[in-house]
Amino acid sequence: MKKRALITGVTGQDGSYLAEFLLGMDYEVYGVRRRTSTPNYENVAHIKDKIKWISGDLTDLASLIEAIRISDPDEVYNLAAQSYVAASWPQPLLTGQITAVSVTNMLEAVRIIKPNCRFYQASSSEMFGKVQETPQRETTSFYPRSPYGVAKVYGHWITVNYRESFNMFACSGILFNHESPRRGIEFVTRKVTDAAARIKLGLQSELRMGNLDSLRDWGFAGDYVKAMWLMLQQDEPDDYVISTGEMHTVRELLEIAFSYVGLDYRDYVVIDAEFVRPAEVDLLLGDCSKAKEKLGWELEVGFKELIQMMVEADLERVKKELITMVMV
Repeated sequence: MKKRALITGVTGQDGSYLAEFLLGMDYEVYGVRRRTSTPNYENVAHIKDKIKWISGDLTDLASLIEAIRISDPDEVYNLAAQSYVAASWPQPLLTGQITAVSVTNMLEAVRIIKPNCRFYQASSSEMFGKVQETPQRETTSFYPRSPYGVAKVYGHWITVNYRESFNMFACSGILFNHESPRRGIEFVTRKVTDAAARIKLGLQSELRMGNLDSLRDWGFAGDYVKAMWLMLQQDEPDDYVISTGEMHTVRELLEIAFSYVGLDYRDYVVIDAEFVRPAEVDLLLGDCSKAKEKLGWELEVGFKELIQMMVEADLERVKKELITMVMV
């Protein structure tokens, strides 16, 4: 009998890679989708018909209870959130409602309908914020520096509380930055790779950026979703840092992306104060040794390969846009 998995945020970057992975493992995959006037299935277009769709909203407990009842899942992956750090400043209450409180809604739905299923919560390295030690590990104190980071801390700790209070198999993956060609255009990696492609093809003349010296631990989203699955296959629930253990600056990101298309980023990048956070997170570096040891998880895609993969995908996409413009 096939295992059944329910994914929130299935049309996002992580959700789409996870759905692909689980379908490849012969799971029956259910996706919760919030009704919108113009649904966006871009990331899952190739597997849309293989996913069983359920209408629901993270802020509506009744709809989540119904989603659990319909899907009868063995595993629940809660990936949906207001996931853009910059947007959490102008929308702190919305971020708190969706990224924090809604985790409780999901846990309550599971507790009420199927408390023996396994639950995964998407935690974030942004919880570490103003880092208290380097590298950051599962025992490192949290010091979030944005409404998004604060909301993720709530989601993390409410998951721990449900695990300990109700004996639920609930895990949190503290994922460091993970990217792919499916990353939203508002995130710095896609902003850079898209700009490199557009400047190369003559559709853009400059790229406005913030702090180029910020250090991040960037990995490939396709590798990270395997870690999510591995967490729910263990004998006991636990929390794990998922990272590469390597730091790179935004400047390095620019160098790799622009050099891939034969350009020097210094000729096109303009520093703009608008893109500097009110409270900057300067350095994030994860220690993923626990995940490697206990889960047997390994990275497959390196940083340079990841950025080049993203630039190549953006080049292909922008070329198609150009062809469409010419035809019109």
